[in-house]
Amino acid sequence: MNVLVYFFTALICFVLGYRFYGRFIARSLGVKPDRPTPATEINDGRDFIPTRTSVLFAHHYSTIAGAGPIIGPTLGILYGVGPAWLWVVLGAVFFGAVHDFSALYASIRERGSSMAEIARNSLGRTGFLLFIIFTIIMIVLVTSAFLSLTAISLTSLYPLDKLGLDSSQTLLRTTVDNGRPVGIIGGIASSSVIVITLLAPVLGWLVTRKRIPTAAAYGLATIVCAFSIYIGFNFPLTLQPFWWMLIIAAYTLFACEAPVWLILQPRDFVNVQILYFSIAAMVVGVIIGGFGGLTVSAPITNLAAGTAKLGPVWPFLFITIACGAISGFHSLVAGGTTSKQLASERQACVIGYGGMLLEGLLAVLVLVAIGSSLNFSEYMAIAWPETGSGNPILAFALSVGYLLQGSLGIDLPYGTVFGILAVEGFLITTLDSAVRLNRYLFEELWKTILSNPPWFMRRFWFNSGLSVLLMLVIATTKGYLLIWPLFGATNQLLAALTLIAVTVWLRRAGRNSWFTMIPAMAMIATTIAALVFYLVVKYIPDSNFLLIFTDITLLALALGVLVMSIRRMIRSPQGSI
Repeated sequence: MNVLVYFFTALICFVLGYRFYGRFIARSLGVKPDRPTPATEINDGRDFIPTRTSVLFAHHYSTIAGAGPIIGPTLGILYGVGPAWLWVVLGAVFFGAVHDFSALYASIRERGSSMAEIARNSLGRTGFLLFIIFTIIMIVLVTSAFLSLTAISLTSLYPLDKLGLDSSQTLLRTTVDNGRPVGIIGGIASSSVIVITLLAPVLGWLVTRKRIPTAAAYGLATIVCAFSIYIGFNFPLTLQPFWWMLIIAAYTLFACEAPVWLILQPRDFVNVQILYFSIAAMVVGVIIGGFGGLTVSAPITNLAAGTAKLGPVWPFLFITIACGAISGFHSLVAGGTTSKQLASERQACVIGYGGMLLEGLLAVLVLVAIGSSLNFSEYMAIAWPETGSGNPILAFALSVGYLLQGSLGIDLPYGTVFGILAVEGFLITTLDSAVRLNRYLFEELWKTILSNPPWFMRRFWFNSGLSVLLMLVIATTKGYLLIWPLFGATNQLLAALTLIAVTVWLRRAGRNSWFTMIPAMAMIATTIAALVFYLVVKYIPDSNFLLIFTDITLLALALGVLVMSIRRMIRSPQGSI
């Protein structure tokens, strides 16, 4: 089938979803543009800062998008293009966008509170405690998986002959792997990320302190992106994966404490320019390729292979593709940083609902690019090798390279490197935002379980350091293929628990809640089934005691939150607050 059918059908669904369902959700929630937001009321210059829509959208989108809507679809297409495409489109409109928008709005109305704090108000102290422990475990898993993937992608190599280059070429730095000359692709992204990170504070100072115009900020961000890529090609930096993990862990420890305007906002603003450009290039490539007869050659359905590698299509397709359809991590971003920066409630629909739909569009483009431009056997060899860990980021990058080469005539090495760059900055962006969120959660946890926490538990370096240490230990001892299924189930379960907490919050406020309750119930069933399956079929037979303990703990916490939610809905009549 022609790629344009997949792309334009999804685009129409997203536009109609935003135009009609998004506005319905806004009316149901009770959005009022003239009501003061936490950012305007508190405005402490550190976490609560009224921010322009374009800058805040860039921060929010680059944080929630990260590598999730690329890695998830890259792995999930194993089940076939058809099931993956359907889940992304329907999930984004009716599940993910509703989840993000409602979580963001609830946080705004609760003075920028996190979802854990909202759970405290909706479910009581016990429900809050269960929710916060669950969330901390989920963030540790997501940061561990992304740290492992970052190290893999930063050391990506690919044979020169497959890139259409000979050994005398000067475009890429080369090395020899098993007697075969290979191009150092990941090293380019390494240098680019470092340059962007070092220059981000300058842009943050100009935007926040000097208040330069938005157009000028975009221009400077574009220059920084171009300069970083130039440095990457000419001075690629290569290290072993373990050393990259240590360096990135040290960086996140610093970044999660710095004011948001210094690193978080400007880094995201610069990074998102690459992502915007990537989406635009892929859109142009798909459209030109489609009119030229480009078709999706990957299997429409491939359930047998997916079941053999991951498990039954239900529930595992729905946890493998998280970001792009629905992701619990988004609620942490919404309540952790984004809600503290909205200058008006009018921004909530654009950023919450619209941001999720744009992420869904990115996931569709990933599916179309891989399905049409990368030979499926080559995809299997890269993403799902018979031995060792796969490299889904490289599989995606090559798909982008082949797509842009066939549609726009861009040389394969350039397109492939561009694909890696589109992912790499957002892996690290997600890491520093997630560790910052975990610091908040640990601080809340100690205050809840201890009447007077020791002085060191109130210090940022202890809570941030604990988050970074847990991330590093799991990432260095467990490959991402072991972590990803458990992270996916935990992430989707967090989305379900968030929707349950918001449902109780809406019900107690006297508002409709069916649009959050239905996806909550569907995701609860899906994720609990996945956790039980992995526990019985994978972890117990393999005697993997760490994952057995983690799985059982997550199940217990999730069931506890579910029971608390049901009890609270029964005891608290509608409109009780």
